[in-house]
Amino acid sequence: MQTFSFETLERENLGETVYSRVAEALIEGRFAPDARLTIRDLAQSLGTSVTPVRDAILRLIQDEALVQKSAREVRVPVITLRRYREIRQIRLKLEGLAAREAALKAAAKDVEHLRGLIALNERAIADKNWTEALALNQTFHFALADIADMVVLRGILNRLWLQMGPLIAESYHEGGRAMIENHYAVLAAVEKQNADAAERAIVADITEGGKVILERLISRHDVKAGAA
Repeated sequence: MQTFSFETLERENLGETVYSRVAEALIEGRFAPDARLTIRDLAQSLGTSVTPVRDAILRLIQDEALVQKSAREVRVPVITLRRYREIRQIRLKLEGLAAREAALKAAAKDVEHLRGLIALNERAIADKNWTEALALNQTFHFALADIADMVVLRGILNRLWLQMGPLIAESYHEGGRAMIENHYAVLAAVEKQNADAAERAIVADITEGGKVILERLISRHDVKAGAA
């Protein structure tokens, strides 16, 4: 079973905070695909009772971010090739929309925020700090929806990334700088308020950055098919 440590939580708004912490860990890929999670271990790590953790786990199962294998077994899902392609297709449309709107609405401070995220990500990749690099990559993508001021879209993307986080993390170090090279094109388009270019750049980012993930999934699919 994979272990992961959280900072002990304060008692206020415990249920929502537990959900947010575990969801954040999933989005950032801190739990590997097929990792087994136990309510007791999570509660101990968070410094809470089991009740708010159980409630958070149930919400995450409803979000399809976790799967209930049995009454006592909850795991991070293993995304199939077919499901990955479906989620990627949805992301291309929705994140493309977020990038377009961000380009039309971004202020100077927003452009500098995106520029800063890219710089920090470059440093994390150079230091081979893949956990930090992955978190910064996710922050960059979500920042576009925030700049676009599309709250509903942000929530939908959050649910998609809950499912994708562990899979992206598994392959992120193999992708290396390919995972962020198109961020520069996104930044340039947003700075020039070019909505079409911003959409093209984020589509290229998702497509090209996902090649490593796709190759890994195809390989697994072929192995599984051969063993059947």
